[in-house]
Amino acid sequence: MEMDKLVSLCKRRGFLFQSSEIYGGIQGFWDYGPLGVELKRNIKEAWWRDMVSGHDELTQQQGTPSTYEMTGLDCTIIMHANVWKSSGHYDLFHDFMVDCRQTKKRYRHDQVRGRWVKAKEQRVFIATVAETALEDEDTQRRALKFFNLRAKHAEQLQWDTGYLNLTEVEDLTQVLGPDAKEVGTLTEPREFNLMFKTFVGALSGEEGTAFLRPETAQGIFVNFKNVLDSTRVRIPFGIAQIGKSFRNEITPRNFTFRSREFEQMEIEFFCHPDNSQKWYQYWRDRRMKWYTDLGLSDQRLILREHDEDELSHYSTGTADIEYQFPFLPEGEYGELEGIAHRGDFDLRSHMEGKLDPNTNPLEVELNEHGKPKYRGSGKDLTYRDDLSGERYTPHVIEPSAGADRATLAFLCEAYTEDEQPDENGKMQKRVVMKLHPRIAPIKAAVFPLVKKDGMPEIAKKIYADLKPFFNVFYDEKGAVGRRYRRQDEAGTPYCITVDGQSMEDGTITIRDRDSLEQIRIATDDVVDEIRKRIIT
Repeated sequence: MEMDKLVSLCKRRGFLFQSSEIYGGIQGFWDYGPLGVELKRNIKEAWWRDMVSGHDELTQQQGTPSTYEMTGLDCTIIMHANVWKSSGHYDLFHDFMVDCRQTKKRYRHDQVRGRWVKAKEQRVFIATVAETALEDEDTQRRALKFFNLRAKHAEQLQWDTGYLNLTEVEDLTQVLGPDAKEVGTLTEPREFNLMFKTFVGALSGEEGTAFLRPETAQGIFVNFKNVLDSTRVRIPFGIAQIGKSFRNEITPRNFTFRSREFEQMEIEFFCHPDNSQKWYQYWRDRRMKWYTDLGLSDQRLILREHDEDELSHYSTGTADIEYQFPFLPEGEYGELEGIAHRGDFDLRSHMEGKLDPNTNPLEVELNEHGKPKYRGSGKDLTYRDDLSGERYTPHVIEPSAGADRATLAFLCEAYTEDEQPDENGKMQKRVVMKLHPRIAPIKAAVFPLVKKDGMPEIAKKIYADLKPFFNVFYDEKGAVGRRYRRQDEAGTPYCITVDGQSMEDGTITIRDRDSLEQIRIATDDVVDEIRKRIIT
């Protein structure tokens, strides 16, 4: 599937729009259109239903050490600045960036890659941030242009094997920047904090400084004691949250994959330290299965354990669920969700203060005067088991999913092209979004075959019967074949048509989007039939 076809369909059918498009757009921000907002809402509701409200807390789940409870929170986007100091984000949440002195463009250091090439006694690193299927062609084109060679002289280019990240290049004076015409225009990398800064109240100085949250997790941790005190939950239990987060990405790219404003679906699962590894394995497997159950191909999904040098300083294990997005090079995957074993790092940080990532076991980081660099809340965030009397700091397993990335993955998976006969028997290309019925924006479309003979009246009655239960669509304009095609592009799994036979025997046809099978059922059975098909 070519990514530009999906992007075009998303705008044409109202899945996604560039934010502030009439003013030229703003990079890294996207608006969800009428179909897109329904799709994303359905994904979030499926997640909440499957992980939280539909969870059976009385029956032990397969693969779990015991039964467990789930509950939810909705925390504020702006929190006390000390939250981010204790958590480490204030000091550590940054990327390295490089600037191009010639083009005035800025790039994330670890996202620039390229290849060494030699020609005319000069060796140059041709840099790019493309990471697309056309990356090799673009790199060669730029190399030919730089060395002033024609395409027929491409054999004069002597390439080193494979691509390297810019982080592996020591001498930037030999680098041709991604958009530059001369070598040596990139600056040395420097730190760039990814949190959006704002000010609370009338004060615009340091005392009024606040940040838009870069993750939803910290709101859960600082409310841990509130949840314990206000409910009857006992460890093990999970607290779930869906909400917006903000990261001032240096180079947002690849459609909605890397954005500056995005939505997360996160669980912080609190458990006894002795059982934490078993819970980590459980959540890895369960979250992977959720994506395949909703239609992502297991041939394009992988569950990748982080190598030891990839792990965060607090983590004893992290696994990424990754999807083979079509905008990535062949064989590469992009992260959909991370499942992290965070140990007791977060609760300890908010009790004691910022923990030093260079210590093992972790100790509170000290300033130059030997005092804690940032103090924690001082509140007791330990847990006492009322049955055994044991007191401990719980370990945390964190399944953290991106709602926007999940939406993008389901869109990529769903996009399909095939050929089907039209009303005259002529084969025509059909674009169809094969979305799982649970997450499809529109569950069913209702058509009268023609706008006469009482058909619209019956069709509108069916529409009215379905509307309280599902998002359905009514359409009586144009040939029925074209109406089918419009719904195929919208991902609508079922089309209901009222025709001449309906007027005779009270039956209608239901057309399946994927198989194109059409069956006749009684008009009075439509609601139950659609409900059965969507739930199963």
